[in-house]
Amino acid sequence: MSIARKRLSPEESRAAALEAARQILIESGPQAVTLKAVAARVDRTHANLLHHFGSAAGLQQALIGKMAAFITTTIRETIFRQRAGDQNPREVVDLAFDAFDTGGAGALASWMILSGNENALDPILKAIHDLVEELREDHSEDEAPIEDETMQLVLMALGDALFGGPLSRALGVPRSRAREIALESMLLRGIGRRD
Repeated sequence: MSIARKRLSPEESRAAALEAARQILIESGPQAVTLKAVAARVDRTHANLLHHFGSAAGLQQALIGKMAAFITTTIRETIFRQRAGDQNPREVVDLAFDAFDTGGAGALASWMILSGNENALDPILKAIHDLVEELREDHSEDEAPIEDETMQLVLMALGDALFGGPLSRALGVPRSRAREIALESMLLRGIGRRD
């Protein structure tokens, strides 16, 4: 007796596949995010995923788009809350570092660049650009340009996700040192100042 698969709407099927892809990314790295692996995880066929994403690259691009939307929404809400009085720049640093490290965005972005799929980063770059444009309106002129702040934080978080563990061991510094440097830099540049 065969067990019938639960019928999902196209939106539900796509969402389930993206969540499975995210879990595979975190568990096994970006090279493991294949149509075959995701299809097996959500009990769908390879053809079903091809229908939704077109290719493994399409799946990865959709995944990075979903991750970018979540990350930028979370950071946006945190920054607006901080601007309303609850200033804790460490929270923004931790969100960025966690998104790229344990959230898998750093590994996926790097994998896409190294495999020649740089255009697939467009969703995350657009999300960051849109967030910067939105935050610019209430950005204090006393602070460093928001583009500089963003570039420094994103590059530090990405670098730490990819190389922070081995480098901190080689240098004999705590694994959290890059986060501390990012926070110190933000505070020195007047970001999240507690006047």
